[in-house]
Amino acid sequence: MAAPRIFTVREAEATLPLVRGVVNDLMAAYPVWRELVAKYEVLTGPVRADDVEPDELRETREAVTRVAERINGYMLELEGIGCVFKGFDAGLVDFYALKDDRLVFLCWKLDEERITHWHEVDAGFAGRQPIDADMFSETVA
Repeated sequence: MAAPRIFTVREAEATLPLVRGVVNDLMAAYPVWRELVAKYEVLTGPVRADDVEPDELRETREAVTRVAERINGYMLELEGIGCVFKGFDAGLVDFYALKDDRLVFLCWKLDEERITHWHEVDAGFAGRQPIDADMFSETVA
């Protein structure tokens, strides 16, 4: 596994216009995928393994695959930026950063204008703490 990209607060915030767009696309595609999967599951119920696949089932399966590939593309785009997508519920994105020479996450969610919080790598969203100027030398009050 490659070493993660380490961001300063400023560097992470500079990516937000792109990240916000990708996360919006991701959040729009995910419910479509879930609906298609649910439809596929209903359609497969009465079909036996030796049956010929009905057209509607095949079309739905192909649609599930297309949307899943689109979602995967968005995830790869975020990975290419260097951030980590953490959740479809709130559009959570983390950016690796250093605090006192240890790896932490700068934490952002879709409805936030800026990156204002961080948390320990193993703490998750519930462990979010406000960023202050003393924590990250590139953050100027």
